[in-house]
Amino acid sequence: MAFSRSILFLSISMVLLSSVAMATDHIVGDDKGWTVDFNYTQWAQQMVFRVGDNLVFNYNPSFHNVFKVNGTLFQNCTFPAENEALSTGKDIIPLKTEGRKWYVCGKADHCASRQMKFVITVLAEGAPAPSTPSPPPSSDARRHVVSSVFGVVMATMLATVAIFA
Repeated sequence: MAFSRSILFLSISMVLLSSVAMATDHIVGDDKGWTVDFNYTQWAQQMVFRVGDNLVFNYNPSFHNVFKVNGTLFQNCTFPAENEALSTGKDIIPLKTEGRKWYVCGKADHCASRQMKFVITVLAEGAPAPSTPSPPPSSDARRHVVSSVFGVVMATMLATVAIFA
């Protein structure tokens, strides 16, 4: 009986943890990273962002930084104090809440003249994607889905064994 309870516990844990595997790391700018003269607006429009996902900014910290700003600061390309900038060159921003989010580079004229800014809308976890078509998922995203599906299948099998054992 203790063995059956252990199997059931493991099964439930796998199902719960499989939803974590479905979170996506969005590499801002894909292989270009966070740099000047890239159309981040177009890039962001091709993505679906959900609570639990991460934005990953890769850039040279000598030339760029990242500010999370509000809509007014975004429109005017103005920034908070420099000490509020993310500036490691490999910044990860977890998307914890739904709604609009704005990001800009605060160096030189990168925001106003060099297109280093974008806005996204973060959907609730599990919310359906907007009706606009999105590109096929990257191999990393597919890997997350495959591992999640595998976890659900394994959990179902183990739960079935535990119930009927």
